Amino acid sequence: MPDLTRAAWRRCRPPLPLAVLSLALLQAHGASAQDAGLDAPLTLKRTPQLVETIPQAQRGQLPSFVDGDRISGRPDLETVVEGNASLRRGETVIHADRLEYYQPDDLAKARGNVRVNQAGNVYEGPELELKLETFEGFFNNVRYRFLATGGGGDAERIDFVDSNISVARRATYTTCRREDYPGWMPAWLLSAATLTTDTEENVGVATDARLSFMGISTPPFPSLSFPLGNDRKSGWLPPTIGIDSVNGVDITAPYYWNIAPNRDATFYPNLMSKRGVNLGTEFRYLEEKYNGEARVDYMPTDSLRNRKRWGIWTHHQQTFDAKSYGLDSLGATINFNRVSDDDYWRDFTRTPSLTQRLLSNDASLNWSKGDWSGAARTLSYQTLQYAPSPILPPYDRLPQITANYNKYDWHGFDFSLNTDYTRFRADPVQQGQPNGERVFALASLSRPFLTPGTFVIPKVQLHTTSYQFEAPLANGASSASRTVPTFSLDSGMIFERDANFFGRAFRQTLEPRAFYVYTPYRDQSLLPNYDSASNDFNFATVYTENAFSGNDRISDSNLLTLGVTTRLIDPESGAEAARFGIAQRLRFSDQRVTLPNTTAVTDRLSDVLLGAQINWTPKWSVDTTLQYNPDDHKSTRTGISARYNPGSYRNISAAYRYQANSTPTATDGNKSIDVSWQWPLNDLWGDKGQDLGPGRGQGGGRWYAVGRLNYSLQDRKLTDGVLGFEYDGCCWIGRVVLERISTGQVTAATRIMFQLEFVGFAAIGSSPKRTLTQNIQRYQPLRQPVAAPSRFTNYD
Repeated sequence: MPDLTRAAWRRCRPPLPLAVLSLALLQAHGASAQDAGLDAPLTLKRTPQLVETIPQAQRGQLPSFVDGDRISGRPDLETVVEGNASLRRGETVIHADRLEYYQPDDLAKARGNVRVNQAGNVYEGPELELKLETFEGFFNNVRYRFLATGGGGDAERIDFVDSNISVARRATYTTCRREDYPGWMPAWLLSAATLTTDTEENVGVATDARLSFMGISTPPFPSLSFPLGNDRKSGWLPPTIGIDSVNGVDITAPYYWNIAPNRDATFYPNLMSKRGVNLGTEFRYLEEKYNGEARVDYMPTDSLRNRKRWGIWTHHQQTFDAKSYGLDSLGATINFNRVSDDDYWRDFTRTPSLTQRLLSNDASLNWSKGDWSGAARTLSYQTLQYAPSPILPPYDRLPQITANYNKYDWHGFDFSLNTDYTRFRADPVQQGQPNGERVFALASLSRPFLTPGTFVIPKVQLHTTSYQFEAPLANGASSASRTVPTFSLDSGMIFERDANFFGRAFRQTLEPRAFYVYTPYRDQSLLPNYDSASNDFNFATVYTENAFSGNDRISDSNLLTLGVTTRLIDPESGAEAARFGIAQRLRFSDQRVTLPNTTAVTDRLSDVLLGAQINWTPKWSVDTTLQYNPDDHKSTRTGISARYNPGSYRNISAAYRYQANSTPTATDGNKSIDVSWQWPLNDLWGDKGQDLGPGRGQGGGRWYAVGRLNYSLQDRKLTDGVLGFEYDGCCWIGRVVLERISTGQVTAATRIMFQLEFVGFAAIGSSPKRTLTQNIQRYQPLRQPVAAPSRFTNYD
């Protein structure tokens, strides 16, 4: 083959496509593409040629493209390219000063400024020998960088076993971005005698490895594995270390077992210096028809309580083939939560139970068919008692069976029928009433009259209830029944106008509403109360028929609720910029039906309910609720919250809450202030606006302040608190967080969490991410898991 100057040569193993050959023949005979009917507009279509991973069977069929200043050689034997040489086949590209390709062996030899791009992974060095199809070979004195993590390093030699596995000798690894100045050293560096990487399994294994951070090195590890992506893999996870006022020094060494793509388990051996060893296990599974998780914790001996401790938390959810049962849907849910003793919620605040004192255990079967739906359920509770603040345990439901029918727009009417059978079980002595069975039904019929600017909805309801008791009531009856009718009329209007406030155009609405309800009095004082409670007074409940939740009390009512709402709506986006509302009830007769140990409601005018929500810009929001007593001329409940969120990782939230005491006491209700924040401290010293996001800042790392403080004004003390700092050094993140949790009226647990995260590699210490996410509104982790980038993002 003669030498070519700035020439290109293509070795194409497959035949040319038929369309290309046809077009070439037409042009050779003086015909155009238009004459051939090929003048249709070009359209983009998906092609199987642009795949992330090329199957092994197709690698040998791919064409090779060679380019350079000078090309020489013998056909089908060897090709020599000198000056700006490049060779591309499939997902592999080789650049070098000189490149030799031996076709019979499929062997490429490159010398001088060699750069290899293999599916986005880049290798650079002076000398390379590589078989293209199998990707077998070696690279001397190489510098490399992986696409998935952005991590890389240097190696004395890399041996390529195949397209997925490589072994680096005397290698280093870091995810720190390489800087181009003399004496540069990464913030952290892994050094190893051998470094084996498997991009198919996304795992790296280092032998005789040392990890250095800021010039401080660890002792050598015989073997150390780390991820090359976000995929799961079995092995020991980095240990977590914390200091707790209750547990002492707290060390956990988790082990993760990747059982299958849809199953995994994590083991949590946990050493607490003041208490002993706690063994935790978590198992998760995900199938097409069902999924769930289970966690079991066991402490053989707790030195703090002088007894063994354990906890079990499970959740299972499943769907069935409803069609085979003649249903539209059929599913089941199982939850089982149990702990060893009443003090568990105070001593183990970071288990799945958190600080809950009512642990539910239930199993339910739910179904639907057409307009019908229903469920069969069993529910029981474990109540964790605390002497300074006892809880009356709720009733277990063993079982509860429901069936519901809903028919909308039936000749203009809406009809519903809700039925419920429940068997209630609890300690009769503790509850002060007998156990029993209850059958309840509620039929409802309404006729909505709707126009674009008005609505009128008359509704009639009929409540029927029947009881059977295991022991007689105070009047000697072992059964009871009740039938209560209800009539309600809901009506309102919607007015709109164009308005302008503070130089901004809006569509303003005015929405007056009137809601009347009448329910005659039925004496229910002798009936037990299994599940009823007073509804909270808010905008969601002020327009409802019953003053009670549950089915044991139906309030007698003869009242009218009047309210008005106005909204400001952006005419272009439809977003609601502000909402203001006011509502009040006018009672025409006393409410005589009450809960046990409460008095009748005799006020003719209820408290005035006022509310406002303002979202003037995406950065600011304010939400207020005020319950005002016109007789006492003071607020009985106030809630004010505000949020400022001008951008990512900048968020401040504050709330003030006041709740008056239900009975006169020496103290003036409960008052509290709750403040949370996440904010870059670099804003304070002048580089505001240069933040491009975590890991992308300019001029060094960035500090972030995080925290939440919940302060009781009447007690003048901090109830709960989280205070900490995060530092983003681009390739590493440092966190220190102090947390205080109240575990009783006069007791609290305090712990301090340290974490050092080497981005894309591992983390050491006790992670505070869960604490920050639960306590800080809109908290954004400095690193979020992302999908691996495409190899086409680094194609050359």
